[in-house]
Amino acid sequence: MTGPAHYREAERLLAASQGASSDTGRELVWAAQVHATLALTAATALGGVTLPLPVSSDLAAEWNQAIGVTQ
Repeated sequence: MTGPAHYREAERLLAASQGASSDTGRELVWAAQVHATLALTAATALGGVTLPLPVSSDLAAEWNQAIGVTQ
């Protein structure tokens, strides 16, 4: 799973937690936190390796899509 995929999964899980029972909601929020942490780790590691990402890069495009950046 890529960093952007973890980011999108965290958002999906948080949305799913809304209106869920308290036990299920807590589990979904916990899972979302794990995915958010993995997305942050991926973004941080990438920033140290490749500065800046070329606009044409697939990974840059995937991050832009995940965070809602339009060109």
